[in-house]
Amino acid sequence: MPVFKPFRGIRPHKDFEQIFPTHPLDNFTQEEITEKAQVENTYINMIKPYVVSKSKDIDRNLRKIRSTFEELMDEKKLVQDSSAYYLYEQIYPNKQVFRGLLGLTSLEDFWNGKIKRHESTIPQKKEKLAHYLEKVNLQAEPVLLTYPANSKVELLMNHEEKNVPIFNHIDSKGIRHKIWRIDNRLKLQQFKEVIEQIDAFYIADGHHRIGSTALNAKHHKDKNKRHNGTEAYNFVYSFIVSNQSIKIHDYNRIVSDINDLSVENFLQQLDEYFLIHEKEATPYYPSQKFHISMYLDGKFYSLHVKHDLRSQEMSLDNLDHHLLDKYIFKNILKIEDPDSSDKISYVKGTSTLEGISILKEKIDNGEGRVGFGIYPVSFNDMIKISDLKLSMPPKCTFIEPKLVTALLMYDMKP
Repeated sequence: MPVFKPFRGIRPHKDFEQIFPTHPLDNFTQEEITEKAQVENTYINMIKPYVVSKSKDIDRNLRKIRSTFEELMDEKKLVQDSSAYYLYEQIYPNKQVFRGLLGLTSLEDFWNGKIKRHESTIPQKKEKLAHYLEKVNLQAEPVLLTYPANSKVELLMNHEEKNVPIFNHIDSKGIRHKIWRIDNRLKLQQFKEVIEQIDAFYIADGHHRIGSTALNAKHHKDKNKRHNGTEAYNFVYSFIVSNQSIKIHDYNRIVSDINDLSVENFLQQLDEYFLIHEKEATPYYPSQKFHISMYLDGKFYSLHVKHDLRSQEMSLDNLDHHLLDKYIFKNILKIEDPDSSDKISYVKGTSTLEGISILKEKIDNGEGRVGFGIYPVSFNDMIKISDLKLSMPPKCTFIEPKLVTALLMYDMKP
């Protein structure tokens, strides 16, 4: 079974708990980040040297972040708990509830395959995050891990919810966030025993975060002759949830050009791999697996993968994202490496026509030439791909819950 252990969480003092945390930075424009960085006693202000500084001395900027963090600790604006698990729950305005446990997982389990991945990562992004961790020594946003539902874990969480939470606030998006600290020795043991019955964790969101944490740990491990696996850098701040507490949405693509092809020629080449149905200007959300929505020159098309191209057994040829990469991006548009191509951008979906409409709007505004809407990957397919040790292309799954940054943090400094 994979390790999941309690930790000494760091959180904002009660006076700052509503202003210090933030939604992930990719939710904001650079202008918004610059504005938010001016507000004192906030996480974005703390990392200001990294996100808005004009200085080219990156290491100096990162050291400044660590220094500011330690000042906030000394001033008691940030406080550190005794060792604990944390039950964390999000309640959306539509009454949808996501809940799970915050704690630490082991990078040894990641390397040994007990924490399983399903997506490849972009090396440059991973290296940049690893360098950040090496200098700042602070994990502020957990990796989201999932597992098949376990009734005993659910029962323990039900009991814990009867207590008063240590955090209970509604954010700017109308989502209520509740946290319970679990530090009673008997309760910690009960949770430990039932979690040990879980065979493996699966990365739902945070492949780059766990990859960069692993790269940082490897750097430390190579330099530490007394490495024994218990050092703080060996662990990943994680939020574990069952498959009952995640929602997998579509993650769509925009391509900047169609390789100097005419629309007619492009459609002719698509016809080799897909059954094509024109939908005119009516937005089309793919109705099932192997159906892809395409938006080009003001028109929507449904692209049905031909049956002889569909794998009968679980493999990458069973996934729409891979088929899109293989037949359209590589074969037709001649994009040799879709994973790193600057011709491709990614648009988060909503599992509804709303996400397709966002795709359409971006293309109509000149942000790309052609867009592709892809049916969401199922939980079972994600698990099967992980178990087979295969890797989907990057950004195949946009998964809720989306976590708040710096609601709780994990300090890796010895």
